[in-house]
Amino acid sequence: MQFTRPDLLRPRGVLAAGAGAALVAGLLVAPPALADGDQPELLGTASELGVEIPTPDDVLDSAETAIPGRWLVEVDGDPVRRGGSASANSKTQDRVHQRAEDAQIPMEVEETFVAGWNGMSVAMDDTDVAKLRDVQGVRAVYPVLEVQMPEPADVSPNDVHGNAMTGVDQLQQVDGLTGEGVTVAVIDSGIDYNNPDLGGSGVDDERADFPNDRVVGGYDLVGDDYDSNAGIPVAPDEFPDDCGGHGTHVAGIVGADGEVLGVAPGVDLLSYRVFGCDGSSSTDVILEAMERALEDGADVVNMSLGAAFATWQDYPTAQLADVLTAHGVSLVISAGNEGTAGTFSSGAPGVASEAITVASVDNTHLRSPYAEAAGAEIAYSVAGGGAEAPTSGELSLISAGPAGTEAGQACDPSAVPTASGPGEALLVERGVCSFHEKAAAGQAAGYDAVILYNNAPGAVNPSVEGEPAITIPVVLVDQADGLALQEALAAADVSWAWQEGTVTLENPTAGLVSEFSSYGLTAELQLKPDVAAPGGSIWSTLPLELGGQGAKSGTSMAAPHVAGAAALMLETSPELTPGEVKAAMMSSADPMTWSLSPDAGYLEPVHRQGAGLLDMVGAVHGTTRVDEPTISLGEGENGPQTVTLTVSNDSATEQTYQVGVRHGIATGHPTYNPAFYEADGIAEPAADTVTVPAGGSTELSVILGEDFGADGIIYGGWITLTGAEDDIVVPFAGLSGDYQALPVLDDQGMGLPAMGVSDGADGVLLAPEGEHTYTMQNGDIPYLVYHFGYPVDRLEITAYTVKGGGKARPVNPSVGLIDAADHLGRSPQPEVYGWDGSYALKNQKTKTVKNGEYILEMRVLKPLGDPENPDHWETFTSPQFTIDDPKPGRPGAR
Repeated sequence: MQFTRPDLLRPRGVLAAGAGAALVAGLLVAPPALADGDQPELLGTASELGVEIPTPDDVLDSAETAIPGRWLVEVDGDPVRRGGSASANSKTQDRVHQRAEDAQIPMEVEETFVAGWNGMSVAMDDTDVAKLRDVQGVRAVYPVLEVQMPEPADVSPNDVHGNAMTGVDQLQQVDGLTGEGVTVAVIDSGIDYNNPDLGGSGVDDERADFPNDRVVGGYDLVGDDYDSNAGIPVAPDEFPDDCGGHGTHVAGIVGADGEVLGVAPGVDLLSYRVFGCDGSSSTDVILEAMERALEDGADVVNMSLGAAFATWQDYPTAQLADVLTAHGVSLVISAGNEGTAGTFSSGAPGVASEAITVASVDNTHLRSPYAEAAGAEIAYSVAGGGAEAPTSGELSLISAGPAGTEAGQACDPSAVPTASGPGEALLVERGVCSFHEKAAAGQAAGYDAVILYNNAPGAVNPSVEGEPAITIPVVLVDQADGLALQEALAAADVSWAWQEGTVTLENPTAGLVSEFSSYGLTAELQLKPDVAAPGGSIWSTLPLELGGQGAKSGTSMAAPHVAGAAALMLETSPELTPGEVKAAMMSSADPMTWSLSPDAGYLEPVHRQGAGLLDMVGAVHGTTRVDEPTISLGEGENGPQTVTLTVSNDSATEQTYQVGVRHGIATGHPTYNPAFYEADGIAEPAADTVTVPAGGSTELSVILGEDFGADGIIYGGWITLTGAEDDIVVPFAGLSGDYQALPVLDDQGMGLPAMGVSDGADGVLLAPEGEHTYTMQNGDIPYLVYHFGYPVDRLEITAYTVKGGGKARPVNPSVGLIDAADHLGRSPQPEVYGWDGSYALKNQKTKTVKNGEYILEMRVLKPLGDPENPDHWETFTSPQFTIDDPKPGRPGAR
């Protein structure tokens, strides 16, 4: 089994890939047996309910990925926006830099931050990070994370349908709200300010139309060619144009005014460009953009981006998010697109406590390119990484095999029927293997196109990126259309006729949480996301060079809907604080049906939808609010707790509400293939009704908790207040039992953690049983292969030398550790750590081990664990191995 080898020694390796079918079997681990108690009813695991959970062969583009050689160094002292001094912060940073140099830790300061976060982004050798953490004045050291530009699906409905789903259309048409006078910053890939729907002239010219009446300011922090993953440096300039398309699509949802009508067509837009035309950005660049938006006076900031699985709230982008909200900026962030990867899959900055984090809901209609086949108009989405779909021409449709069969899924290329000649397209069912494998099989068999169909209801973001390159069109249609085509093919020949233009159709998954939308909680067990909005299949603006308009899906599209909605609220009530905007949106939201079984009568897990679908008529016109809009119960080992809510009434008349509780579906272990339960926790309001006087407030107590007799079930629901004029919800969530009793070092069905060996190229294989010898040359160094099933509070790695008689002692007795890291997210896939034989002494000088016998030990402190409690640690001790370096005395070649 092969894993991706890290280029450098790191306390966190790169994501693994290519582990193959053995790991896929391991993903289907059953949830642990429940202890005695009120046992919730198990409804099935994600995979059993049709979710195609990622395998190691899948790419989780948004997953937390540290960039080698780049770090964020937080220093002592509060940032300016939290009462600190700019000059004092700069001096502290200078002193830390000098102390690091004195300790022989070379580093280059790339950017400094003093306003919203006190620290520096630096370039330095990864092996020096452990030493840097001990330098006086250093508060914490975080990896700079790569942040992929989200790649939404190119399927869509006109955004007029999204506006109608949340009542935005009524606020525009009845109340006349447009967001006028409110400034919304978009931190993204830029905005095409040449687009007439965004105030442009319609002429594609980066240097024209900026600023204009709609896009009134901003800055390009990176340039067209920037790609952090490829090591291409930033090249800033004053024109934050968009050549990738994502930012323009987002901006159009916020406030387009033309053929596309956004949520708030009267807002002023600021554009902060953090992505090039392609590729990824990094969290140090994003920090700079956030500080610029704060200093430039934005009222609302939209961030349709993030590093998934980075779920600890102390990551710098999450810290700065809370600083922005504390200074009057409503910060709206997408929840993430890793829903199929299970729980704890959201990330920074969306885990920020005070931000409005947004889940995605599928739109009511699909506006999409289409073809005609079997007498029907069939909408499709074009897979990324393949050829563009034609707008004319016909192909004969050939089935790979019946639905639900190995043949029909085309995962075995040798079983795919060979095309009889040009002019044929292969019909293939989604499932079992990747989209790329299916497309490659069809391409190799001689087909001119591959028509994929879904194996479950809902929109999907297909991609056929990979080797070999896919040079034919690959499109995805929904499940019902695919099955209809299979039925038609069983009776007669079927032609697939490409069409020009688009078609608008009803969406079979309308109003359900989108398949891709990520789950919470945060590592600290705070409830996220906060609210949901249309993000599945949204029609909006694109750069002129990309056609000017188009449709995409993603939580990236849901967040700007909420950002525009926040602008409408601020137009009508400019005095609202970010907390009041958030509370109004959450209190008036509508909980939604469970997307995996829409007809069963259950509600979607609260830690996937938050308060529910945005209801802007209620948010703007509601007169009663709950000052505590969300309740995070934490772990349940201490039993039920009493929560007090303050219900305030701004109207001129007394209001009486019926008090109730609704419960959502609960999720359990394992995180990557969660089990789903009907698990109603304890929820006992102190009264059946609550009366709130005019212009006054009333307190309501509720006992909340659980008695499931199991550890690790994430449960929750909504306290409901139902009145004559307003319906109010307050979402709550908790984790049952003991958080620290859950297994963090997850074996993934492969016996992980385990030792690994280089394959001589870019991969790592699991080491064979028995003692292994490492030469420490050309990447032949000891590797640990591991998987974190839950977030990790602290990781410590120690190396021991084994002397005669089998006695082991640390190679670094004055320090003990060879490496450590704090606050790591759960693993989306197995990970790799490589040790080059070096370690830092207490005086911060580096040494390298001699040839001999060694053992590696990995210790992890469970999330929110007590470091003094041995039961809160898990430990893996490697088998004994040999280092036999023909050139000893220097770190191993990497």
